[in-house]
Amino acid sequence: MTRPRPALSEADQDGPVFTRGRVAVFALALALLAALGIGYGLHAARRADRGMHHGSGAAPAAGELDLTGAHGKLLFRDTEPGPGFGLLATVDRARSTGPRTVGHTACERVYAAAGTVVCLTTEYGAIPSHHVRILDATLRETRRIDLGAGAPNRARISASGRMASWTVFTSGDSYAANSFSTRTSILDVRTGALTATLEDFTVHKDGRLYMPVDRNFWGVTFTSDDNTFYATMSPVSTGRTYLVKGDLAGRSFTVLRENVECPSLSPDNTRIAFKKRVSTDPVRPWRLYVLDLASGKETELAETRSVDDQAAWLDDSTLAYAIPASGGTGSDLWTVPADGSGSPTLLLRGGFSPALLP
Repeated sequence: MTRPRPALSEADQDGPVFTRGRVAVFALALALLAALGIGYGLHAARRADRGMHHGSGAAPAAGELDLTGAHGKLLFRDTEPGPGFGLLATVDRARSTGPRTVGHTACERVYAAAGTVVCLTTEYGAIPSHHVRILDATLRETRRIDLGAGAPNRARISASGRMASWTVFTSGDSYAANSFSTRTSILDVRTGALTATLEDFTVHKDGRLYMPVDRNFWGVTFTSDDNTFYATMSPVSTGRTYLVKGDLAGRSFTVLRENVECPSLSPDNTRIAFKKRVSTDPVRPWRLYVLDLASGKETELAETRSVDDQAAWLDDSTLAYAIPASGGTGSDLWTVPADGSGSPTLLLRGGFSPALLP
């Protein structure tokens, strides 16, 4: 004999509905918390940014910068607290501690060569947006590329001014749930051809195909032929970094050596400056080195502080790079001889992302 099922209590009857309601309320709460978190983060960033605009630093000039014929001037991002904070500026290299000229163009990262400027920008709103702006010598925009949510990180122009490259930090890659991932692109300014990501290139290591799914690339530096270039490659899961030599037309890489980050090729194309991981200390992990491409010899430079930057060659014997300023506001630019001799020298206070105009 089948026993009748007991009647459901009111609580039992409402159970599924109550559960769905709880899920909906929980989801809404998470969304609100996320919105509040984003809003607070943006508010804090804007407040800090506004704070950096109050100071005694140079104010923007009446007109925009004109880099035409600006031989021997240093182009950089102004980080002096004051009205010019975050804007592009120039100064005579020979009198780099003297007065600077500040323009009206804002960049997070900048580089320039032969009348072409690559400028990585951030525009704040409900959701920050990032762009690459290609500018001419008068800082007139000739092309703009949307970077989506990618935060600006590195930028370079080939010596001819034809090839531009940039790297951004990205999120959303399945393999990078607990670490950063990058996206590096190359633009032929002359033809407009865009290589959106280097991750599509084939990679060979020790004569064999080497294609880890979690490979990242950053820090491009071009040779004089506008086709060959160097970069850093890192399979995220290994924690290792490699210097790779790229062939743009062949869409391929060859791994050259390990423990090389942010390479920067010398003007004579014979040496690469780079940051090398020398410690597990998260505060002082890197040291600047120079690699002789012909001999493979590495030279440790006289700068003993940790440099988290892609150093820029001012000439065949001198490197420039940014060091966080004392007090935690902005950064200063320093130089060091490329042969391991001498000692670091202050180039200018309140600067970042230097490029010497030829």
